Amino acid sequence: QVQLVESGGGLVQPGGSLRLSCSGSGVTLDNYPVGWFRQVPGKERESVACISVDGDAYYAASVKGRFTASRDNAKNIAYLQMDNLKPEDTAVYYCAAAYPGVRGVCAPRYWGLGTQVTVSP
Repeated sequence: QVQLVESGGGLVQPGGSLRLSCSGSGVTLDNYPVGWFRQVPGKERESVACISVDGDAYYAASVKGRFTASRDNAKNIAYLQMDNLKPEDTAVYYCAAAYPGVRGVCAPRYWGLGTQVTVSP
């Protein structure tokens, strides 16, 4: 059974940092691009970052320069380092193992359960 679990969310002040982790079981993440998405109530889930199998990362304009996606294939974990967080980054963050396809575009195949990130004074 495929399972992705995010961790590392929480409450942080504006300007602070968090590192999200996405660990996989029943799936070998190094076979998949990994996408990071976020969703706030009442809005569609949006793509934040997409990291290719070989480690090239692509970002939404809203987070470029502040977020860094990476992966450790040996540990079967992907990461999203989030720096200089803003209140508008508040959302539930999801990771997804994506179908191979266009580089930089992560079409999710398997979803994680999500982790809450709240940025507030």
